[in-house]
Amino acid sequence: MGRRKIEMKMVKDSSSRQVTFSKRRTGLFKKANELATLCAAQVVIVVFSPGGKPFSFGHPTVEEVVERFLNQGTPTKPSIPNLLRDTPQDERDIKKLNHQLSKLLKELEAEKQKGEMLEKEKTKVKGAENFQKPISDLSLVELLDLKKFMEGLQAKLWSRADEMEVSSSLLLLSQNPVSNKAEN
Repeated sequence: MGRRKIEMKMVKDSSSRQVTFSKRRTGLFKKANELATLCAAQVVIVVFSPGGKPFSFGHPTVEEVVERFLNQGTPTKPSIPNLLRDTPQDERDIKKLNHQLSKLLKELEAEKQKGEMLEKEKTKVKGAENFQKPISDLSLVELLDLKKFMEGLQAKLWSRADEMEVSSSLLLLSQNPVSNKAEN
């Protein structure tokens, strides 16, 4: 499944809007970080969630960039941290941290996809709707369906256990083959 173009209009469903905000905010902050790293730009972004919660990103910090913006006419005197910031070691550290961030974002996306896949599989399971209610609230027919489902699950479990036992035995045999030679 590839990406598809999303029409630019406000998302009507509030929960979908919150999910969209979170994903887009992460992407926006990532792009701002890339801009700051690649171009040595000072960047600050402040956004408010649909719920009114503020989120900010700043490079080198939100405070430094805002201070510089507010004092545009006044030349800023270099501070010790600003003088030390451009050392080769700092650049290596920043590259290393950016690499780690990219790796973690990829892992997070993979985990999200796994979660979505598991949710889809969960809804496909016959009888899964019975797992949503407490057993005491199930009717006799639903209880019988649940029993049938559980028995089928148990049979699949035993079958899988047998397969694993056979595989384990074959693996042991492949590692320690039995010889046909008679001992003298």
